[in-house]
Amino acid sequence: MSTKTFIDFAYLAASVLFILGLKGLASPEKARRGIIYAEIGMLLAVVGTLLHKDIISYEWIFAGILLGAAIGAPMAIFMPMTAMPQRIALSHAFGALAASLVGIAKYYHYAPNIPPYIMAALSFEVLFGALTFTGSLMAFGKLQELITGVPIVYKGQNVMNISLFGIAAAIGIYLVFNPANSFLFITLFLVSLALGVLFVLPIGGADMPTVISLLNSYAGLAGAATGFVLHNNVLIIAGALDGTSGFLLSVIMCKAMNRSFSNVIFGAFGQVAAPAPEAAAKQQATVRSGTPGDAAEIFRAAKLVIVVPGYGMAVAQAQHAVRELAELMEKNGTAVKYAIHPVAGRMPGHMNVLLAEANVPYDQLLDMDDINPEFEHADVSLVIGANDVVNPAAKTDPSSPIYGMPILDVEKSKTVIVLKRSMNPGFAGIDNALFIQPNTMMVFGDAKGTLTKMAEELKKL
Repeated sequence: MSTKTFIDFAYLAASVLFILGLKGLASPEKARRGIIYAEIGMLLAVVGTLLHKDIISYEWIFAGILLGAAIGAPMAIFMPMTAMPQRIALSHAFGALAASLVGIAKYYHYAPNIPPYIMAALSFEVLFGALTFTGSLMAFGKLQELITGVPIVYKGQNVMNISLFGIAAAIGIYLVFNPANSFLFITLFLVSLALGVLFVLPIGGADMPTVISLLNSYAGLAGAATGFVLHNNVLIIAGALDGTSGFLLSVIMCKAMNRSFSNVIFGAFGQVAAPAPEAAAKQQATVRSGTPGDAAEIFRAAKLVIVVPGYGMAVAQAQHAVRELAELMEKNGTAVKYAIHPVAGRMPGHMNVLLAEANVPYDQLLDMDDINPEFEHADVSLVIGANDVVNPAAKTDPSSPIYGMPILDVEKSKTVIVLKRSMNPGFAGIDNALFIQPNTMMVFGDAKGTLTKMAEELKKL
């Protein structure tokens, strides 16, 4: 077998494995197998690429591998699962930066005689690569709370964003016919960097999972354009799969939140609606709080408990404590189910990953459409650090920024127990009417510690 034949075979096998990997990720039971398929596919793609005849020296390639490993290994080893969204955002940023740098290097390698289709791919690659790089860094800053999660808006923001995107697109089209203008090429890169910042800045915390998915799509499209520039088929296929899957996921999430793409990109979702001081004082006065012992008494008498995990569970790393409490309830004859909202946490599938890590059975994890009809039959809904996805204002208050977003119907349960550190609003920055309902009991404190105390109290009964 010649080297070229081996490379073609490796690329073909890698492409098939990437598709099988995506298919495996469609269900929790097959997700681990899907990841293995994708990893083998990536190994084949890398090996095939390293055998390419155009490589004249491996020194810089291995230097890049060592540098990437020095950055990636600590991220994989030391960043906790709870910080997975931030890690994903950084991965998008690095991937997009790599695509942009390849585009810039190839531009100066080909210039001034660049074929139109190569220049079109270069412009697309630099535009979406640079946009995704700064946009992902902004998303990381918001997720890590280095930047406020509240939308930062200003007058004429939409006009500014659309104008900048139009300018970048016009420069890209001009360069296709006049590729020798390096000043405009650098201008395209700088405008795209600014566009990434301005794109994410006005987006609120509640929309951040959709933004992460959308940036994933942009990074994939930039990678596919890089494949066209480098004449690398497997990079084109992998980038197209990444870009398309990210786009479809974004569409599904927008549908789940009853929002349009344009609203997510250019809206001010999550803007704080500051309540009047009197109203806030009234809300504080009507909150009913309880102890872990009170909650244990309620659990002991319950026949059906629905657990609603949120970002608070992730921050407290309380997924194992949740499973232990659920096992005690099941030994007592209580049925336990988990309600998974499509945008719970900080990225798509965030809650599924954490609960799977704690060995919670897959068949107990139910999506919003499947679990919502069961809340009216539940004796208890146990809300752990979730705010916006259980806020009834999404159904009852037209003035609320989240009005229209489908939520989990926990308020229909006989009793709602909410675990929170304080009465502070969630990532969307709005108060939650659920917390002051007559059938709601607040248990304040760290989620992991509170759940552990609940389990201890339940053992005593």
